Amino acid sequence: MDLLKQMNDALDYIEDNLDEAIDFNQVALIAQCSEYHFKRMFSFLAGIPLSEYIRRRRMTLAAMELKSNEIKIIDVAMKYGYSSPNSFARAFQQVHGLMPSELKEQSTSLKSYPKLTFQLTVRGVDEMNVRIIEKNSFSITGIKQRMRVIDNDVDPEVVKLWETMSEETINELANLSDLEPPGILHVLTDYTSEGEDEGEIDYYFGVATTQNTPDSFTRLEVPANTWAIFEVEGEWEAIEDTWQRIYSEWFPSSKYEHAEAPEIVSSQDQISEIWIPVRKA
Repeated sequence: MDLLKQMNDALDYIEDNLDEAIDFNQVALIAQCSEYHFKRMFSFLAGIPLSEYIRRRRMTLAAMELKSNEIKIIDVAMKYGYSSPNSFARAFQQVHGLMPSELKEQSTSLKSYPKLTFQLTVRGVDEMNVRIIEKNSFSITGIKQRMRVIDNDVDPEVVKLWETMSEETINELANLSDLEPPGILHVLTDYTSEGEDEGEIDYYFGVATTQNTPDSFTRLEVPANTWAIFEVEGEWEAIEDTWQRIYSEWFPSSKYEHAEAPEIVSSQDQISEIWIPVRKA
């Protein structure tokens, strides 16, 4: 699949630049998707965040150099992007279980993490209920919060927002809902980062509406797009599981790619829908 080739080409670029500051704009260009989409796809396919994979690969190469060469620890630390021996030593110990200074003093096994290559594997026969629609531009009204992207998990600050949401606010939003996607919406858009670590993204708790936006809420304009809509029954864990399968199974085997617009989860009457913006690959 072209998507897997693009992902592997991007991994080749990362591998060739482990001893430099990795340009994630270039990674996104090679992968032909946004940095956010690439990191999300990588995490779901590999089972670990991209930042952790890069750290493990660098520490694997660093250990090989320290074991086989008469080279100073500070020089290896600088080579792999660490500004101080202490920060390098902490990362090294997390991966290998010992300090770099102990490497030549002990006969011990070191962890080795090989370069990854993605291949398409058919896993099971669980069906995914999906439909493709075209939808004109529309507006979302709700509460906006900047959230951290934490290994594809929910930011605790967003969980706190959910837990403290008043019944009055939820009812006010519900009364504004008059468009698809139906019901209360969870919306993710406008990802930014400054390097290898996970970044930040705008989160909206709101509804799709044609009505005016009250002063207490924020408005988001969503452009016209093609949407792949996945129906999910169950609690939030079922939504997360389906979201992972969209990235790890559906995208690699479909003829679509991410269109870099907001992603939306709608919930109504015990049924949820995941709206993913797509375009033909």
